[in-house]
Amino acid sequence: MKGNILTPEGWIRGAIHLAPGEPHTIAAIEGDACDPAGNGDDYILPGFIDLHVHGGAGRDMMEGGDSPHVIARLHARHGTTSLLATTMTAPVEDIERALGAIGVACRERGRFEARILGVHLEGPYINPGKLGAQPPFAREAHFDEVQRFNQQAPLRLVTVAPEMDGHLALVRRMTDAGMRVQIGHTTGSYEDGVRALEHGAAGFTHLFNAMPGLHHREPGMAGAALAHAQYAEIIPDLLHVHPGAIKVALRCIPKLYCVTDSTAAAGMPDGQYMLGRQVVHKCMGGARLADGTLAGSTLTMDQALRNLVGIGLSLDDASRRVSTNAADFLGLADRGRLLVGARADVVVLDADLHLTQVIVEGDSIDLTDV
Repeated sequence: MKGNILTPEGWIRGAIHLAPGEPHTIAAIEGDACDPAGNGDDYILPGFIDLHVHGGAGRDMMEGGDSPHVIARLHARHGTTSLLATTMTAPVEDIERALGAIGVACRERGRFEARILGVHLEGPYINPGKLGAQPPFAREAHFDEVQRFNQQAPLRLVTVAPEMDGHLALVRRMTDAGMRVQIGHTTGSYEDGVRALEHGAAGFTHLFNAMPGLHHREPGMAGAALAHAQYAEIIPDLLHVHPGAIKVALRCIPKLYCVTDSTAAAGMPDGQYMLGRQVVHKCMGGARLADGTLAGSTLTMDQALRNLVGIGLSLDDASRRVSTNAADFLGLADRGRLLVGARADVVVLDADLHLTQVIVEGDSIDLTDV
C-alpha cells in the first residue's frame, strides 16, 4: 500500500509492507515526512475501532445465531476492523442467547469480517428512569451474574448506572476483574459521577445522551464527565449531539472517542427494524422509536470520520477519535496505530475520504456495494 500514511509520529509519504508469513502484522513502513494536503495520494489510516455496535445489515446482536458475523461483515465494509458487540437491556435468557453467539464469533472471525473483540454489555444494569431506547428490563446488578455472562463471551466493557444500590461496589469488582466500566443510562448527579470514577469507572457511554445534562448550579453527570473524564464515547452522527457540544467535549476530554451505536438499520434503506425487543424506524437519517425517540443510529465509522472532518477536525485528529483512543481505552497497544509489529488493520481513503481499501489483520475486505 502506497500513499500518505498516518503514523504515531505524523504523516509520511511512502509504503506499508506486511510481514512475510505473518500477514496479520506490519513488517515495515517506509517513506518521508510530508504534508498530505493536496498531493493527490490516498490517505492510509489505522482501521476504525467501534466499541458500541448493536447491529447492521438488517440484523441485531440480540438475535443470536449468525447475526454477529453478518453485522461484522457490514461494518468491515465501512472500515471498522475491530468492534465490541453490544447487547440491550433484556431478560436474562435473551442476553444469554446473544452472548452465546457472540462468544463463537469472538473465537472465529469469518471471511470479510471485522474482528469482534468481545462484548459491550449495555444494560441491564442501568437506571429505569433513563432507558432511552432500551426496553424496560433494567435492574440492579449482581457480580455472580456478571461472571456467568463473562464465561459465555468476554465482557470488555459494561455500562452501569452508579447511583443504583450496590453499583459503586460492583464498579470496583468489575474493574478489578479486568473489565472496563462506563457510566451511562443514568439519573445520577455530578457527585455520583465523581464517586464512580473514584471507584474505577473509566468513561461514559454515549456522552450527553441518557444522562443529566450540564447546568451551572447542577453540573449533572455530563458535568462530571467534562470536568474529570480521561475517556468517553460520543456518537458523531450529528443527530445525537450538536456539533457545538461535540467541540465542548473535545476541549474537555483528552481521549474522547467515537462510536456508532449502530442498529440493524445501518447500511439499510428506510424501513422498520428491530433493536432487541423494540421496533425502530429508519427515517430522516436516523433510527427512532414510534414516539420519535432516537434509538441507536444508522451511522458507520467511515461516515463518522467524514462528519468529524466536516465540523472542523484535522484528519489526523479525527483518525485518533475513531481508532487510536478506543484502542487505548481497551489497553490494545497493537491496534489503532500504524507501526511495525502492530496488527495489519488498515483503511485507505481517497481525497474525498471515501474508502478504497480495507485490511483486517492482513486480509483484504470486499467493498462491494459500499
